[in-house]
Amino acid sequence: MAISVSIDLGYEFEVKAKMADVFAVLSDVPASVSHFPKVDKLTDMGDGVYKWEMEKVGTAQVNIQTVYASKYVSDKAKGTVKWTPVKGIGNAQVGGSWTLKDNKKSTGIVLKIDGTVEVPLPSLMKMVVAPVVEGEFEKLVDKYIANLIKKFGGEA
Repeated sequence: MAISVSIDLGYEFEVKAKMADVFAVLSDVPASVSHFPKVDKLTDMGDGVYKWEMEKVGTAQVNIQTVYASKYVSDKAKGTVKWTPVKGIGNAQVGGSWTLKDNKKSTGIVLKIDGTVEVPLPSLMKMVVAPVVEGEFEKLVDKYIANLIKKFGGEA
């Protein structure tokens, strides 16, 4: 028995760095992921596919570890980095995209993330667990964005 928790996040912000510099970091998956908190292990599976293994979260009695793989495709001309879930790996399916806009003296960034995380708990716990999982994921992404903003010289 498992609870399926949906994740749907969207962010829009602007940084002081040049678009080429921002794209260089975001399109290099290990470089980008190095700014994401609580990643236990990132494995390059080849062909643009990376497997994420997050640190376990929760208490000693109840904890979960999110594991998933996504295939990344970058398009420098369009200023996009997109990732799609790879089925059959881990307990989550995560996709999303970075879309960059060159504002000459700054770079506009749009981040979209959507997916599902399967939590191995009885369905009657969904009302309690879903908000915790969603909140934890959101906190990690907020910290990731803050780390990237710092890397790119602050918000514009």
